[in-house]
Amino acid sequence: MTAPTGDGISRRGVIGTAAAVAAGGWATGSATAWATPRQPTGAEGVHERMVRAAALRWRRMPGDWKDGPFLGNGLLGVQVYRGATANSLKVMVSHSQVQDQRPQWRAPYGFSRLPIGHFDLTLAGEVTGVDWTLDIWDAELRGTVTTTRGSVRFSMLVHNARTALLISTRPSAGEETAAWSFMWLPAISPREKDKPADYTGNPDPRTGSAGATHYVEQPLVAGGGWTTAWRERRVGSGRLLAAHIVYGFPEDLSRTTERAVADVARTLSEDPDELVRVHRAWWHRFYRRSLVSVPDKRMQHFYWIQLYKAASATRAGGPSMSEWGPWYPETGGSWSAVWWNLNVQIATWLIQGSGHPELDSVTSTFKNFEKYLPLSVPPEYQDGDTYALAHPSDWMLRPGAKTVGIPGTATKTDNNGNLIWAMHNVWLSYRHTMDVSIVRDVLYPVLVKAVNFYDHFLYEGSDGKLHLPLTRSPEWADATDCTYDLSLIRWGCATLLDCLRVLRTDHPRAGRWREILQRLVDYPRDETGVMIGAGKPLTESHRHFSHMLWLFPLHELDWDRPSDRDTMRTTFDHWVKDRSLWAGYSYAAASSMASLMERPEEALDFLTFFTGGNVIKNAWMTANTMYVEGGNLAVESPLTAAQSVLDMVVQSHGGVVRILPSVSRRWTDVSVQALRTQGAFLVDADRSGGSTRWVRVHSEAGAPLVLDHGIDGAIDVRDERGRRLRYRETLPGRIEIPLARDETAVVLPRGTHPDLRPRDVPAAGDAKPWGLPD
Repeated sequence: MTAPTGDGISRRGVIGTAAAVAAGGWATGSATAWATPRQPTGAEGVHERMVRAAALRWRRMPGDWKDGPFLGNGLLGVQVYRGATANSLKVMVSHSQVQDQRPQWRAPYGFSRLPIGHFDLTLAGEVTGVDWTLDIWDAELRGTVTTTRGSVRFSMLVHNARTALLISTRPSAGEETAAWSFMWLPAISPREKDKPADYTGNPDPRTGSAGATHYVEQPLVAGGGWTTAWRERRVGSGRLLAAHIVYGFPEDLSRTTERAVADVARTLSEDPDELVRVHRAWWHRFYRRSLVSVPDKRMQHFYWIQLYKAASATRAGGPSMSEWGPWYPETGGSWSAVWWNLNVQIATWLIQGSGHPELDSVTSTFKNFEKYLPLSVPPEYQDGDTYALAHPSDWMLRPGAKTVGIPGTATKTDNNGNLIWAMHNVWLSYRHTMDVSIVRDVLYPVLVKAVNFYDHFLYEGSDGKLHLPLTRSPEWADATDCTYDLSLIRWGCATLLDCLRVLRTDHPRAGRWREILQRLVDYPRDETGVMIGAGKPLTESHRHFSHMLWLFPLHELDWDRPSDRDTMRTTFDHWVKDRSLWAGYSYAAASSMASLMERPEEALDFLTFFTGGNVIKNAWMTANTMYVEGGNLAVESPLTAAQSVLDMVVQSHGGVVRILPSVSRRWTDVSVQALRTQGAFLVDADRSGGSTRWVRVHSEAGAPLVLDHGIDGAIDVRDERGRRLRYRETLPGRIEIPLARDETAVVLPRGTHPDLRPRDVPAAGDAKPWGLPD
């Protein structure tokens, strides 16, 4: 295929950037000064030391997305790995807004994420070695590529604020001719499953240049499209490449190109060192918001890498997290849209406890794109008072040519509960911040109409109970009175009544919500615990925990209530007995559930099995902490495994803040700082030698504090100035402290005065770096 160009370039999608350009206005050398990592001064804080220690390292050339470095800022995503030839390096670029716009097909095709292309560094010699470090503290990839002719030192980042790819290079003697080029990829959905018979790709792009800036202009059949623009500046032997991708729909493509070219010019007009300073400052503030340290340093590093990955993948106000994040899998790209039947929900749990509301794209997505939720409702029920959410959708909640179907008919799907489950994530955002605007503007108005969807189909049975017709439990079986749906209905109605209390209002349907809670049929059960649905026991391995949402994450049943324990234990034990068809997220969910039931050794075993890279049927976590399932890229399982770590060290469901509730005896020391809990509390705590040494809780909202402190023996409760605070013991180890907004309580073993600073606890053994370090 040959692309028409505006400057005589006709090679298929390839544009060289070898020509030097003037370096007017730059200080000599400043363009590449940041290619050398800052040397430690000894004055770093504990956060910096811990996060820098989590750096991923490469001593072998990675082959593709499964083992290569990755960068991102929630929009622009970059992966680095082996090029097509022995003397090249590939930098794959992608953008989470770049998608098709053809709603006549389902979202995986009609709104499919689309490939963009890659920058290739062509070297004079063949690659003989690499030495790279992905320093997640600075969110930069730095290192050297060694060849048969010399070497090239480089540093690379995706600028946090500018959404720009910046690559600084400095070649040695013998590699002076090393040059960047860009190869565009056809704008066609990479998905093959269920492809529409009339599906066609988008046209080839147009390539061109505006002065020294090169661009590829990709049109869409539906109108609009995107432009990739870049320019390279040289100062002596050093070079700085800046690239931008700008997407517009239905914007005229010529305007998109003007914006992309202007963005490159603005970026290169800046002092590069100032650009990098601003970029690093955001990431440093990000990491200092909280801290988790455990003796298993490979697990600790994994946790910090997941925070880096989450912040690279999504941001509040930006696109919700797709299965790819902002990255593009050159192979294994079947999940080309946004999956709402589990994936988004579990991928974003960790932003709450780690204290990162700036990553909450779920809440902002529903705030910004609520208007598209009726599109998922079958036409017969589009009454203006009913919402649903079909999966997959695009990042604006548009499903294309699909609805959630009608329960009890041949069109039923496993989509019915997607929206209420997503609202649970929004509810978590409210509970962890106590920001009433989340309830008023998002949770309440959407949840009212989501519950209405189910209410269309509830019917009274001969037993006087409200029942559901045939629906589908995700990933397993059809069933009447499906447990998955019943648990979400029950949670939805209870939460709506809580919303009325929070907002101090009423609703004409409040009586109906109370009636549903009173009359909704109980979960079907047998000797194995709660079943999939009426007459549908779990008879084989089930990777989805759809029939157990009442246990986790909804916490409808609670281990604190002795009457709930048998049901929780029996159902869980039956589910984990056969793991032959599990996925990675099954192990993460099992770990979190075990933590809820005070089984810390099992919780850690589930987690370490998954993070150990074990192959689970057709899935595994890769060397760079990405996740492969059926050959496809998915980001959710490692991210939810980080939530499993949080569930070991702090829990806050049911109105109780639990400190170090499920820490394995193998983790004798633990330190946490500023972990965020329901009620908008920030928790610091320290465990040493197997015992909790101290706990500190800061209240941001003045919510009631019930605290399981985990300290043995008599305690002192003081404020940060050492003055005694009133408290009341309600159970052994559980106290109520009347903290007002912005007040802090410190709980200590009586008569002790420990150091209350967070720390990096001692390591239990060596920790191999993530990546390809050997």
